[in-house]
Amino acid sequence: MARPRRTEDLVPQLLQAVGPRAKSLIITVYGDAILPHGGTAWLGSLIDLMAHFDLSERIVRTSVFRLCKDDWLANTQIGRRSFYRVTESGRERFTAAERRIYAPLARGWDRGWHMLLIGQSAIPAETREKLRRELGWLGFGAVSPTVLTHPSCDEVAVHRLLGELGVADKVVLMKATHDRSGGAAALRDLVRSCWDIDQLESDYAGFLARFRPVWQALDEQETLDPRLCFVLRTLMIHDFRRILLRDPMLPPELLPPDWNGQASRMLTRNLYRLIRRPSESFLMSELKTADGPLPEALQYFYARFGGLDDDRADRAAD
Repeated sequence: MARPRRTEDLVPQLLQAVGPRAKSLIITVYGDAILPHGGTAWLGSLIDLMAHFDLSERIVRTSVFRLCKDDWLANTQIGRRSFYRVTESGRERFTAAERRIYAPLARGWDRGWHMLLIGQSAIPAETREKLRRELGWLGFGAVSPTVLTHPSCDEVAVHRLLGELGVADKVVLMKATHDRSGGAAALRDLVRSCWDIDQLESDYAGFLARFRPVWQALDEQETLDPRLCFVLRTLMIHDFRRILLRDPMLPPELLPPDWNGQASRMLTRNLYRLIRRPSESFLMSELKTADGPLPEALQYFYARFGGLDDDRADRAAD
């Protein structure tokens, strides 16, 4: 994306470049912004909020209805107003994504590998296919149709998936350790055969091209517009999330030098920190709950990306 001459030009350019789908964008807004503030919002205020992304009332209503069918959201009717809250299932999915999207920059690796072995006869074919697909979303790579592996998987999310599909007692999940006597070249070849590293590198390069100009434009501003910051924060997290949830988040030792994924995470962290306060101000002025304005963000919000400034601590110090 070319560097815009005015900050007002940022949003139209990014909306065109990112091209978010309404349903997916609402998931981003709930996961990134609404859930840390309790997870509930009045539909009317949500419609007004999503209008800043050029989404019509009809599209928002239709998308929210579909998110209820998919068990992301649930509706509570109070008088003539509808309030949509995150379901327990949705909360679990958001929590799993939270651990990946807002992880600290540095990640340690004990050189261990999780190996998941799928029996061919114990699990119906349809369930096997869904299991492999869902494990792919959790970052597992396929060594063979019945053996999947990951060097640093989210064990909580894996056990939750196995339980949901009813296959916890039909697969073998084990931990292996890489024998360093083997060549590093063979390990790199294995990584490239299990994961599409080149495509991810290209996707992250596109992300950097879209959001580095945003950083440059905003970093030069003395004051930041709250509405602009909220829209940019949402589009950034939405774009980053779409790539990251296809990224196995391999340890640096297994990735090419100057990995674009690490540069993208650093840019996302820095830009998020820059625009977090004004974007939060706008969010809390726009959204309403059954009890009034959104409550303050929960403590876990301030742990994102290894730590954000806590406004409450600032106010206490004044």
